[in-house]
Amino acid sequence: MLLRPLAATFCCLSLLSAHPPQKVAPEQTYRPTPAPDRIILTWSGDPATTQAVTWRTDTSIEKGLAEIAPATHGPQFPKQAKQFTAATESLKSDINEAHYHSVSFTALQPDTVYVYRVGDGVNWSEWNQFRTASAGPAPIEFIYVGDAQTDIFSMWSRVIREALLSAPRTRFIVHAGDLVNVGSTDALWGEWHRAAGWINQSVSSFPSPGNHEYPKKVFTAHWRKQFTLPENGVPGLEESNYFVDVQGVRMISINSNEKHQEQAAWLDNLLTTSTARWVLVTFHHPIFSTGKGRDNKELRELFQPIFDKHGVDMVLTGHDHTYGRTNVVTGASVQTGRAGTVYVVSVSGPKMYKIDRKPNMPRVAQDTQLFQVIRIDGDRLVYESRTARGDLYDSFELRKRKGRANQMISRVPATPELIPAPEPPPAPAKP
Repeated sequence: MLLRPLAATFCCLSLLSAHPPQKVAPEQTYRPTPAPDRIILTWSGDPATTQAVTWRTDTSIEKGLAEIAPATHGPQFPKQAKQFTAATESLKSDINEAHYHSVSFTALQPDTVYVYRVGDGVNWSEWNQFRTASAGPAPIEFIYVGDAQTDIFSMWSRVIREALLSAPRTRFIVHAGDLVNVGSTDALWGEWHRAAGWINQSVSSFPSPGNHEYPKKVFTAHWRKQFTLPENGVPGLEESNYFVDVQGVRMISINSNEKHQEQAAWLDNLLTTSTARWVLVTFHHPIFSTGKGRDNKELRELFQPIFDKHGVDMVLTGHDHTYGRTNVVTGASVQTGRAGTVYVVSVSGPKMYKIDRKPNMPRVAQDTQLFQVIRIDGDRLVYESRTARGDLYDSFELRKRKGRANQMISRVPATPELIPAPEPPPAPAKP
């Protein structure tokens, strides 16, 4: 009875020896085909009445199509589907040439579930589902992550997936730069899309570029081909410097890689006319650095007075590959009572640096992959930072106070900080 299984085992071992596994080349793994891939939702207009979707095919598909319908409880929705023709652009990368297609669905109903699919009329994606934003202020939750950057498919996948498990009704995901390590390398973008998978197809992304999206100091051509974002920022920085108003929150992306002075003037004017209850800003390079030997003094001196002047609530950054956040920091305009901003640095990928703790940081971490969930309801904002395992690592609540800076209520868990123990001093030399 044992001889047959043993013979089969020897046979299999013989076959494995004769035909060892071969590594699949990136050109093959991330080769575009007529079937849609890299499907991603973003906003380019009002999140209550519009939704943008972008996807990729090979160059044989010259005309992209998208269909959308209000979601039904069963399979009846295709009968109500409306069809949109995509805008199509070519991109020749380091390993392939592809077509990127984009559609902005318009005239949608607020706070409504829709289903959509993309394709060419023959080759279609699955039907995906999303919900439009409410027309006015309403409770909202979203995810924020720092640099994914390296080993994206291998080691970042679990973080973004755990994030969605922790916040299954998240409305959008903030990416604070360095989504990939080399912005011109197509296989890395393939990893990024593959790691998030269907999450990108159902939850809007809100990306801001990092320095690694500027290989050789030139903005990657991948950015505007694969993301369909607002063009309401500084001219020349379209779709990297922009803002969106969603459910009473003004979300702002600053491109911290270039044109700082122009963006500072734009931001000051934008916030002067804002009526949003909550204002959050994201960009890549921190105002208060956590990485050893790092300090972005120019950005801090240029932008912090604007944040103070207008009472920006939070600034979400990356770049330093460590974790740290301030309490409510007040600056030059504290006498007005409006100043008070929480600054966060975080990292979601596996590339790690050494921590350099500052006195204004009540919670820091090193060698730790994290994601953040932010929930806003009326005058309350609840912030949670969780490790890749989903464990709560840091938390606080902000409460709005009329005419005064936000009140911060600490909810830091009673667990040790994830930082290395100090290195012992060198032993004295023997006489």
